[in-house]
Amino acid sequence: MTSLMVSMMAFVAGVKDRFSSEKGATATEYSLLVGLIALVIVAGVTLFGKNLNTFFSDLAVTVGTW
Repeated sequence: MTSLMVSMMAFVAGVKDRFSSEKGATATEYSLLVGLIALVIVAGVTLFGKNLNTFFSDLAVTVGTW
């Protein structure tokens, strides 16, 4: 085989590897997972934060009357 033929075969093999690689899919899955976790954290802090604020406000009034 000539060097041009070897170069072309190496190029085709490299292109095949890039198309069969799942690195991009894995990164996308992880980014979706991180986004979902962040959304759950924000929702939890929002809901729990209001209840926690009410609890500490009531506690402050109770301690203030002592």
